[in-house]
Amino acid sequence: MSEVVRAGDPVETDAIVSVITLAFSTDPMARWSLPDARTYLEVMPSIVRAFGARAFDSQSADCVDGFRGAALWLAPGAEPDSERLLALMQDNAPPEILPDLMGVFEQMGQYHPTEPHWYLPLIGVDPARQGQGLGATLMRHAVERCDRNGLPAYLESSNPRNISLYLRHGFEIIGEIQVGASPRMTPMYRKAR
Repeated sequence: MSEVVRAGDPVETDAIVSVITLAFSTDPMARWSLPDARTYLEVMPSIVRAFGARAFDSQSADCVDGFRGAALWLAPGAEPDSERLLALMQDNAPPEILPDLMGVFEQMGQYHPTEPHWYLPLIGVDPARQGQGLGATLMRHAVERCDRNGLPAYLESSNPRNISLYLRHGFEIIGEIQVGASPRMTPMYRKAR
């Protein structure tokens, strides 16, 4: 069956945020920064919104029918709400990891491209639906948009399991982000084709 990817409507924000929150419940970076389950469930939806809600502005909040998976792509020039994101982390991450966490954000900024590009802060599939090719469907849809626009794409993979998916869609590893006790993140870049 061919999956349909469509732009999520802003009235569907809660459904899209929910599937991404579920998907990141086992993500190494997300759970290192929010290790308490209750705190994670309370705070992660706000983090998802701060990180990627501006995707709705450019109709690039992609979702698979039934909200089984979603990707929040930020169009060239769009930025996460960094101030809100940092405040959420400072208020909710364990105090002992905050210096390392702030170092991770600093390194993320060092790898982020300066030329116009599409940025993928968040992509996720409902854990009950993983392994069905939905992540690949979301990626294929997005890289086709990047290529139509003639623009590169950038992401940071916070889960080593996902790197092969990104490699298959033309991304290349451009470095490594790791500070103190933090899990490793992998910045990846894809040239327009």
